Amino acid sequence: MTLIAPPPTAPTTPTTGAPAGFEILGTMHERFDEILTPDAVAFVAALHARFGGRRHDRLAARMRRRFEIGNGRDPGFRDDTAHIREDTQWRVAGAGPGLEDRRVEITGPTDPKMTINALNSGAKVWLADQEDATSPTWRNVVGGQLALRDAIRGQLSFTSPEGKRYEVTAERTPTIVMRPRGWHLSEAHMEYTDRAGRRMTASGSLVDFGLYFFHNARALVDAGRGPYFYLAKLESSEEAGLWDDVFTFSEDYVGLPHGTVRATVLIETLPAAFEMEEILFELRDHCAGLNAGRWDYIFSIIKNYRGRGARFVMPDRSEVTMTVPFMRAYTELLVKTCHARGAHAIGGMSAFIPNRRDPEVTARAFEKVAADKKREAGDGFDGTWVAHPDLIPTAMAEFDAVLGDRPNQLDRRREDVAVTASNLLDVHIGLPITEAGVRGNVSVAIRYIEAWLRGQGAVAIDDLMEDAATAEISRSQIWQWIHQDRELADGTRITREYVEGLIDDVLDAAPRADGDRFDDAADIFREVALREEFPAFLTLTAYARHLVEL
Repeated sequence: MTLIAPPPTAPTTPTTGAPAGFEILGTMHERFDEILTPDAVAFVAALHARFGGRRHDRLAARMRRRFEIGNGRDPGFRDDTAHIREDTQWRVAGAGPGLEDRRVEITGPTDPKMTINALNSGAKVWLADQEDATSPTWRNVVGGQLALRDAIRGQLSFTSPEGKRYEVTAERTPTIVMRPRGWHLSEAHMEYTDRAGRRMTASGSLVDFGLYFFHNARALVDAGRGPYFYLAKLESSEEAGLWDDVFTFSEDYVGLPHGTVRATVLIETLPAAFEMEEILFELRDHCAGLNAGRWDYIFSIIKNYRGRGARFVMPDRSEVTMTVPFMRAYTELLVKTCHARGAHAIGGMSAFIPNRRDPEVTARAFEKVAADKKREAGDGFDGTWVAHPDLIPTAMAEFDAVLGDRPNQLDRRREDVAVTASNLLDVHIGLPITEAGVRGNVSVAIRYIEAWLRGQGAVAIDDLMEDAATAEISRSQIWQWIHQDRELADGTRITREYVEGLIDDVLDAAPRADGDRFDDAADIFREVALREEFPAFLTLTAYARHLVEL
């Protein structure tokens, strides 16, 4: 790989080889030196030097916008960018090599076993997830980079503690699209000194992207594919523009042509739903498409409107489906926007998963997933997500039925769609909150957090695949129901005391064992669901308290 090295006069720290002002605080476990090389760390340091300040500016803008929405100023389509939406001529770069056909993508974390399973799955694309499906322990962060690097070079194998050996055997492996952590997440095992001389925690986004890009960009291009990324949690076109500048700088740094990088943006926040065209425009030289990140999108609406009154209160999580009006509006607008600009529209993930020990559960999962994917393919999506290899044939069949031999349906423009701001904000569903819904939210959130604290980011709970996004819905609904003084059908008020009783029930029923984290998980849940203040993300609290190894 041809690299442009840092200036020879740049001083380095003797212990890590990192540039002065950038420090690795985490333990150097086995093989970590293969990822945290002096040249790779120098690149990550250069990213922070150039973009760290802008990242903080964008996070501050998020806070201001959330404050405005909370105080009555609804988001809307921007007047200052109307010229972008009205210009019908511009298009995005579109699919890079290996991304032309994305009809089924499998998602999952990047540990060695899950990496091998994903590459053997038969999906068209693998979303290699360093974000919501990964618990960001230091071992997971760097270990995931090792697994990806080995896999890209055909060198990955894994032997389980029970002695079972896993190897990549597929003749054609999925195209890898790596998802770094969102702009809001930090990597506490690295620090840098900003231009004002302040010590700052590193950006999880820049660490994940930087290490993966530095080690693999050239190898991926040489293999006939490329460095491709999913961008999570964006809230504005300015944030997309920041990523675009990161890509351009990185391509120059390693000597790759401008536009080699391709990004797919998850539209999973309410503010981003009003800026889909602007996001595509900012990333147009590097953009492949948009994805409908359904679970985080629901969470974003609850978070932004949690204090705005009863009409913004949703019922049980299970009732907030893709067919309710505001979700239909959001997804139809996404397809129309993408296809007008030459971008792929990728559908989301149904949470239902099969259970190989329970044929009835498996049959129900296949039925639910088939209906979900049939709707997406019929709506014009070019591809979709699944979370389990057994679901790939079901999803593939629904998209095959619509696409046939075509790699996508970009020619379907959806001119019949007309979505207004009021359509996107009409979240009234009109169904009651049930005791089962409240109890389920408490149970799922605590059990997920417990697994997350033990290093698992994607967890099967009650035959559903749960990740950080679904746990966020669960805890934020509890917070909102309490603060909006909601009642169950029998008149029982949802109070802190009522929820405390449910927490006790969950802990009493939990399968306790040495090393479990249920007590810690319950404490975190209380902090993010029962306190007066509403933390923006539950993972921020849990990460700082329990996953930092310094």
